[in-house]
Parts: sequence; structure tokens; C-alpha cells
Amino acid sequence: MLAHTVEAPLILSIDAGTSSVRVRLFDHQGRLVPGVGSQAPCCMYTNAEGASETHPDEMLARLAGCLDTALAQAGPFAQAIGGVACATLASTIMAIDQNGQPITPLITYADTRDTEDARTLRRQLDERAIHQRTGCMLRSSYWPARLAWFRRTQPDIWRAAARWMTLGEYLEWRLFGTSRVSYSIASWSGLLDRHQLSWDAPLFDMLGLRGTQVSTLVDVNEPQQGLIKLYAARWPALRAVPWFPAIGDGAAANVGSGCTTPERIALTIGTSGAMRVIQTSVPQVPAGLWCYRVDRRRALLGGATSEGGNVSAWLQQTLQLGQQEAIEQALQHQPPDAHGLTVLPFLAGERSPGWAGDARMMIAGLRLSTTPLEILQASLEAVAYRFALIAQRLCNLTDCPYRFIASGGGLLHSPAWMQIMADVLGRPVLASAETEATSRGGALLALEALGVLPAVEHIQSAEQDIYQPDPARHERYHAAITRQQRLYNVLITQGEPI
Repeated sequence: MLAHTVEAPLILSIDAGTSSVRVRLFDHQGRLVPGVGSQAPCCMYTNAEGASETHPDEMLARLAGCLDTALAQAGPFAQAIGGVACATLASTIMAIDQNGQPITPLITYADTRDTEDARTLRRQLDERAIHQRTGCMLRSSYWPARLAWFRRTQPDIWRAAARWMTLGEYLEWRLFGTSRVSYSIASWSGLLDRHQLSWDAPLFDMLGLRGTQVSTLVDVNEPQQGLIKLYAARWPALRAVPWFPAIGDGAAANVGSGCTTPERIALTIGTSGAMRVIQTSVPQVPAGLWCYRVDRRRALLGGATSEGGNVSAWLQQTLQLGQQEAIEQALQHQPPDAHGLTVLPFLAGERSPGWAGDARMMIAGLRLSTTPLEILQASLEAVAYRFALIAQRLCNLTDCPYRFIASGGGLLHSPAWMQIMADVLGRPVLASAETEATSRGGALLALEALGVLPAVEHIQSAEQDIYQPDPARHERYHAAITRQQRLYNVLITQGEPI
């Protein structure tokens, strides 16, 4: 039972990501309501050919189960829910036929089977111009290459596809019988003209994509309501509640961790990772970075990595390193970069800043004396080096004035990795105390849209530990970054020059 001090309107917030689906409840000030929340794991199918996909109806079933649980936990307070927010893994794609049924799996950003198609598009088109127009490069993470891959390898699917959509759109489609796509989610596709906030006609023509095959564009403050009968009967408290269009999980994480102004850079590491800053205007997108949208008024500039907590989790399981507490204690006593290893941590291909989609993880410098702990340490350091390269392009200054706010379980659950990150960046890293930053960000934007909050920029976010950089360690890591770049330039030839 909830405390009676909870004030309406409440926001039920959905976070559908790579590893799990979460549902949380927030009050009128964007504060997490204790005792209400549900989470279900997601299973992504991967293989040696580069697939990364799941079935969209499995995601829907997990979401529905989480909503069942959360609403039961809320009890009578469910009647105080004034809106439903939704943040999803943004760069996804699937096709439905003319009967509204899925004819493909839900494919994620990490799928690299279209790498050759991305390479072909770069030979045919002016990638620099498209990058500035859409904020996205012609790489395997985005729709142009993915659609070209479908057209080349699965012509029957290409002909049968009545609509192409993302995860958030499909959830709306099943719950309401219709769907829209927010500027936020559309900006992750690589097909949105970021200046006009309209679908990019030249790319549509080049790809053979029709306007009827994509959803109508809306802003994040334009909800719909009126669940179809099946779900209205299942969740009567949500029957007529405004349901806001899905936004990108990265945009939501920035808002939820308080990184809503240009002075605060969000550093998020979950399964994958990202470094992002919200700007009102981005005239020029730096090479190797992207520019998405939070909404019509706010741009999201940054870079994302396919490597993050997945690297740590894979190594700990593969090398059988034991309990997390023991690993943490051992890492904290390891000298920086003393192992003699150079790692390219690309277990799922590379995104920012080089965008070598089919790159693979490489470890150089192994000796008979190398220990499993040293391999883990070197890999965590290697991921941090990739973020340092992104930070250089974001800051473009020797003395970066920004504050780095860390969120995401992959990073926050490892104090040793937090210290490595601060030492590599050479700047203090503040640990966000917002344990559900993505869910909270969606809730705050919904409250802003409802007029309950004047602006998300006015809402403070909780922070806890500050990790201060050690100058000597920073210098050592600076040299290690140079060593990693040399290995990258020798072995990775299809990416953007770093």
C-alpha cells in the first residue's frame, strides 16, 4: 500500500530497453513512488552473422505483465494516474503487413548484417551532407542501410511491408489500433530532416520508400488516449488516460539524470553506452557524432557505443572471475595500464566515433603471465578510452567546462570503473542518484506536457558520490589512448578516421 502523501497527478512510466522492460510510478514532481514497479528481462537473439533481434510480441507481453503488476501494486492510487510515458530502445526497425501483423523480427541497432549495404550507400551518396541534414551517418545502425539490406536480401519482405516501424510505434499500434512516431524516435532512424522536422524526401526516393509506409510525425507532448477494448478491460485505470508517444531512451536518460542544459553531459553505461548533451541549436554536427531530438525544441548531441556493460558481463562470465565484490576490490588495487594490453572492445561492432559496424573485439599484448583480472581491467579501460574520444569532440576545448553525470547500472554498480572513467576523462564524474533515470525522464517530459511542471530544466536531480581524477593516472591513460588509436588505425580500415 502506498503512503497517503503521494500527490497527483501520477505518471506511469515505461522503459523498454535492450535487457529489460521496466514500469515505474512517479508523482507530480517526478519523484519515484516507492512500492510500485515491475521489471521483466528481455532476450535478444544474436548469431555469428551479426543478427541482433527479438520478437515484438514478446516485448509486448513483457510490458503487459509489468503493467499488470504495477497497477496491482498501486491499488486505489492507480486512479490518480494522469498520464503514461514511454521511452524505448530507439534505433529499432520491423515491418508489418497490410493486416497489421509482424512479418519481421524487431531488429536492434546492434545488428550488423547490413554493414555492406551501409558501405554501398556511402559510395553512392554524399555521407557528409546527409550527416548534417539528418544528424546520422550512413552506417549499419540506421534505417537507410537496414532498408537497403531488406530490399537486397529479402525481396518478398520488402514487397509485403505495408509499414515500417519501431518498437514504440508497434506498442502503440497494438494498444490503440493506430500509431504515431515522435520526432525523438524518428531522429534515431537516419531518415528525419533535423532542420525541417520532416521525413527526408531525397532519401525516401533513393531507397524506394513511400510516405504511407511510415508513421505520422508528432511531438512528444501530443498524447493519444482510448485503449482498444482488450486492454481497456484489462487496465480500466488507463482506459482514457493520455498516453504519450515513445521517446528515445537516451533522450529520456538525459532528462531524468538532470542533464537538460549544455553545462551537463550525461555519461550512461548500461548494456551499451552513450555520452550526450542537450542543446537548443546544433548548426554543425561534429564528425563521428550524431544529433537526435528530445523534442521539437531540444536537440541531443552525442555519441553512442555498442560496447558498455555487455563487455564487462561477457568477460566476467567467460573468464569465470567470480563474485562481483571480490572483483571490485581487486580492480581498485590494480595500477593503471600496467598490464601491457591494448584492447579494441568491439564485441557488437563499433558506433561512435569511427562507425566500423563489423569491427570485432581484439586484445593485443597477451603474455603467459597475463591474468583474467588484467584482461577485464584492460577492457574496462578500453571502453573508457572510447568515451574520451567522444568527449573530445563534444567539448572541443582543452579545459572542458562541462560536468559529467554518470548513470546506468553497468557503470554505477562498479566504483572501480567509475574511478577509471574519471581518470581517463581527466574530469570529475558525478554519480547520479536517480536509479531510474530513463523512466524518470519520460515522466518529467509527460508532466511538462500536462502543464504540471513549467520546464524540465527547473527540476533538480539527486547526485551522490563524486569521483575525482588523479592527474598521474590521467597522463598514463592519455598515452594508452594513443596506443589504442594506433591499433585501431592498423586493424580497422572501414571506419571513419579518428
